[in-house]
Amino acid sequence: MRTPSSLVLALAFAVAGFPGTSARAADAPTPLRVATTAVDSGAEVYYAQDMGFFKKAGFEVEITSVSSGPTIAAGVASGAFEFAQVNVPSLVSAHDKGVAFSMVAPAGLYSDKAVTTALVVAKNSPLRTAKDLSGKTIAVNALLGIQQIAAEAWIDKNGGDSTTVKFVELSISQELAAIPAGRIDAGVITQPGLDGAAHDPTMSVMAPIYNGIANTFLVSAWMGSSQYVKDHPDIVKRFADVILETARWANTHQAQSAKILEKYTQLAIGPTTTRVRYAETFNPSDVQPVIDVSAKYGLIKKSFPAADFYAK
Repeated sequence: MRTPSSLVLALAFAVAGFPGTSARAADAPTPLRVATTAVDSGAEVYYAQDMGFFKKAGFEVEITSVSSGPTIAAGVASGAFEFAQVNVPSLVSAHDKGVAFSMVAPAGLYSDKAVTTALVVAKNSPLRTAKDLSGKTIAVNALLGIQQIAAEAWIDKNGGDSTTVKFVELSISQELAAIPAGRIDAGVITQPGLDGAAHDPTMSVMAPIYNGIANTFLVSAWMGSSQYVKDHPDIVKRFADVILETARWANTHQAQSAKILEKYTQLAIGPTTTRVRYAETFNPSDVQPVIDVSAKYGLIKKSFPAADFYAK
């Protein structure tokens, strides 16, 4: 099993929570420190902040944008954040190591009907098929994260050999510079960076890489430490309600949410940009494909029922 040391540290005390009925704090606002990645799938807290959903629920929220899932999870473990958004494979890995957690609320939901993450190559690249990627170098946002296992699964499903591929860790901005320069053969890019790559004359979108996992699955979720959730069940339920309310709003107000996302990411969100859709319900079937692929590619020792993620 492949286990990066940063991930072990980051997930020392992973997650817990469950959605419940909303409640408005009657006294002073409840302070919360929340961490997320500044990408579309982690943007619900930005929308909740700007639209006043947190204030309506009685929260005063400080949002910190962090570049990587392991760093975010480490912040939750240390008590620096009450809640955070991380990718589902990080939660899967934590469960595999015996860390007690449950997801507070779902976040980004991948669908092949609205691709928001894809494999990008240089416009003049000879790479056209999964078989062409054998022996090549592909950049991802985090080693052994969701982008890497998705790429491995897609390559193998489509005739390539993922065991021969070298994966390197780069930020989106680094990937967008490295691809046309030829420093890497391909990169996995997510929104809003993907739209820029698709319209850049030096780059070309090669494949919907997340299809290697499934046509639909939960990409990320919101979590908090088990101890905090045990001690503050009302706060957990109120926070979960805000996230689900925000998901419903964002899924039907993409033009309005684009302006908010631009403010926090400093990236232009054009009218043709394919946007992330957020899960509005908890469904174990949306998580099971991620667990199964994580087991197949050595992120965890063996698969387990997705229902184990959900608080009873």
